[in-house]
Amino acid sequence: MQRPPRFFCGIDWASQVNDVAVIDTRSGAVQHLRIAATPEGVAELLTVLSGLLASHQHSRKLVPIAIETNQGLLVHALRARGQTIFQIPPTEMALYRRYRSVTKKKADRSDAVLLAMLLHERWGQLQPLPQTSPAAEAITVLTRAQHQAQLLREKLQAKLRRLLHQVHPAAVNAWEGRDFGLRRAEARAVLAAGPTAEAAQRLTQYRLTKILAPVRLRLVDDEAYRLRDLFAVPVLRLPRDIEIASAVEVRALLSQFDHACQSTDKLTAQLSEAFLNHEQAAVYLSFPGCGALTGARLLAELGDDPNRFASPRGLRAYAGVAPLTWSSGKSRQVTHRHICNRRLKAVCHQWAFTSLTRSPGARAHYDQRRAAGDTYAGALRRVAGHLLSGLHHCLTTGASYDEQQAFPLRENPA
Repeated sequence: MQRPPRFFCGIDWASQVNDVAVIDTRSGAVQHLRIAATPEGVAELLTVLSGLLASHQHSRKLVPIAIETNQGLLVHALRARGQTIFQIPPTEMALYRRYRSVTKKKADRSDAVLLAMLLHERWGQLQPLPQTSPAAEAITVLTRAQHQAQLLREKLQAKLRRLLHQVHPAAVNAWEGRDFGLRRAEARAVLAAGPTAEAAQRLTQYRLTKILAPVRLRLVDDEAYRLRDLFAVPVLRLPRDIEIASAVEVRALLSQFDHACQSTDKLTAQLSEAFLNHEQAAVYLSFPGCGALTGARLLAELGDDPNRFASPRGLRAYAGVAPLTWSSGKSRQVTHRHICNRRLKAVCHQWAFTSLTRSPGARAHYDQRRAAGDTYAGALRRVAGHLLSGLHHCLTTGASYDEQQAFPLRENPA
């Protein structure tokens, strides 16, 4: 589809009925119909696209489709049948609607026409949805689900911590400074048995040992003695009726928190397994600071289409780590990008941070940028840019990470 096509299609999607409009190169409406996201609706749309022109050279696959989403049953069904899909961001569509309509009216039928017109006017500037494999799309689904579960877990952990500060402060200090804190399985088990100060003081060393044995591997008796002594220290207490009610509240919140922890752990394990089975996993894992979870999140946002990014510069811009220059007259300002894939930008920030202790070249480059006056986040963006450039090269060639090639100006210690 190097030459501009003769027809353009726009779909204003909805949960029930989708408005479809087809225009020609003169921006004149050729067809309009309403379809549902069903096999019959998809077949009706494809029939209309096939009958636009009575010629053996015409094919429905030559008609590009513009839509405001990249997910959903309709999008996947059209992509499975070979249609080229262009995603138009809703914010860009809103700006285009205000530009084309003085009255700023909005209707499903007119929005479908506007989507087709926008695709026609900006043909050659927009990129179609990448040809991502089903395995990579499955990793994307698992990544989003795992991230949402992790956010819910962190929210419930903070809420539980605030509640314990009010009714059972000793429980907050019991696992303070230890890995995962209240997320530890032993912490959740002990809190279920002793949700308040009174209930915790009644826990004997023998009872604590029985609670800790299924969830702790070593030094069970020592931990039971430590918790018994900690909970035995006199503390301020709530009135008995309020403390009983607080125990019910703590157990209810703890049940939600425990379920969120188990769901997150399960999703993390499934995501890691799906990522490790992907053919590009070895390339991602060869990079410093990139484990299974970080690699899965990178793959989820980048996909595995080899033609998606023509150059490392495009990849860095998509991730928001390439500098953006504003120049007008004698003024010139270099800043970072705000319009980018924010999920990818966040994981690149974390990736660059963890690479500082695993890559001498990354650490040296970070120190150099800090000495030059870059901020903490700015220096990490520079490191992330180098790592993404190396990732683009390795994914293109199939090679593994090489420290000397990624940071050629750094002398790495033997």
